[in-house]
Amino acid sequence: MQDPKIHLQEVLKHIRQQAGLSLDKAAVKTGVSKAMLGQIERGESSPTVATLWKIATGFEVSLSSFLEPFPEMIKGVTIRTADEIRQQPGNEGMLVAPIFPFDERLGFEFFELTFLPDYSRVAEPHEKGVFEQISVFEGQMEILAEGVWQKLKKGQSIRFPGDQEHGYRNVESKNAVVHCLIFYPRKA
Repeated sequence: MQDPKIHLQEVLKHIRQQAGLSLDKAAVKTGVSKAMLGQIERGESSPTVATLWKIATGFEVSLSSFLEPFPEMIKGVTIRTADEIRQQPGNEGMLVAPIFPFDERLGFEFFELTFLPDYSRVAEPHEKGVFEQISVFEGQMEILAEGVWQKLKKGQSIRFPGDQEHGYRNVESKNAVVHCLIFYPRKA
């Protein structure tokens, strides 16, 4: 498997150049500073998931496109193990395993997310029409959806519009593990 940092810098530079954007214009489009974008492209920075989301939303691409290449299919079947692909972008309080990176034919990406104790983040809206579905497999979570923090325990699931402010919070003293499916309708 390619080093995630090298994959990120190559993909970001490719997407920016394919769009015909300078670092200055890419900074305006994504809301991420020119300096940070340059550092990522040179492999000098490990951005947080929040920063990666801003870049992905600005370029209208999936988050998983920055985390790793699309997995190879063998006769139409793909088997993935979260333990082998789990990452901690930017060393923040969340681990990410892009179990099934974005597939344009299907219009979604599928993650295992591990939220460390006391993790809390309010996310900016994704592009219009995006929906998220989250199922809790370990621990408990609070999800901000449509302005209300929803409490979820193991075995519960939630679906909500990701194109508005939303958030994730683990107020427990142990990890919370969820599966998250993000659907992009414009690409389906």
